[in-house]
Amino acid sequence: MTTFRSDVKFNPSIWQLAGGPTSRPYADVFLKHGVGLIGPGDAGTWKAERDDDEFEGGFVRRFASEMQVGDIVLLRTGIATITAVGVVASNYIYLNQFDDVNGWDLQHARRIRWCRLPQEYTFGCSVFGANPTRCSRVWNNEVKDYAERFLNSPPKQWQEVPLPELPPEEPPLADVPRALQDIVARAQDLNPLFWDRKNFGDYPTEDEMVAHFVVPFLRALGWPPERISIKWRYIDIALFDALPRIPKHCRFVIEAKRLGSGVEGALEQAKGYLEVIGVQRDIVVTDGIRYRMYSCENGFASIAYANLIRLKNSAADFFSRLKRP
Repeated sequence: MTTFRSDVKFNPSIWQLAGGPTSRPYADVFLKHGVGLIGPGDAGTWKAERDDDEFEGGFVRRFASEMQVGDIVLLRTGIATITAVGVVASNYIYLNQFDDVNGWDLQHARRIRWCRLPQEYTFGCSVFGANPTRCSRVWNNEVKDYAERFLNSPPKQWQEVPLPELPPEEPPLADVPRALQDIVARAQDLNPLFWDRKNFGDYPTEDEMVAHFVVPFLRALGWPPERISIKWRYIDIALFDALPRIPKHCRFVIEAKRLGSGVEGALEQAKGYLEVIGVQRDIVVTDGIRYRMYSCENGFASIAYANLIRLKNSAADFFSRLKRP
């Protein structure tokens, strides 16, 4: 197990670190791996000589250079809500294995010993500000008092336990299947444009992403048009093993969301559609670029994932699972 000494400083600074928006959270990743992460990370390792503009402001600089070993970190999940308290256990490091966390590039890292709260704690007001940033020093007296009392209250063993091993970095997919090369290239070419409000305008709608990406992707995986139903019984996309298109022939239910809105939040909606049609099937959620599959046989646990603009080896398993038999 990886260990870092993290004795709490006599007078530690207190920080809040965002665990992601409600539509695309990543707090569980922090807690599972004993890390605090911040982005954007694709710009590369932070160095003192680099300009803040390269990292969309001063958040990365403060996280990398001002936060110190022994400082206290509150894992924020809302404007005034936290889910864990942690102690910084390492200096700044750059971890490329966190380049795709629910679609976020969060390679800027610190090891943190976290203590998850029994339930989320909500302060009485917006103690982190009306629009909290992704990382900032906390000066509010109510928050400081809470954090200090928490660290000084038993049990304290969590402050010294070995840190969990970091996940290995997953290599990129070396060979994109020939049938998928065009749609992958299209995603990689157009994705930067979609996010450029000045040169593109409003972000593409959910229906646009279905038309221009999801359906062509499914066709490339071998699904013929008659087996791909759009808005069948209110389901965004349903795939059928056979005709007629009735519930028992449905193989996959696919729930689509607007680009960047957070595909993981679509699972519950898709499960509701399955209850209505009376069958249990695997679910795929997507924004046209990212695809995540959930297994009905495993309590709808996530079993496969692919990001068309950041394909990793594991994407081959997703392609195999979704390909028409």
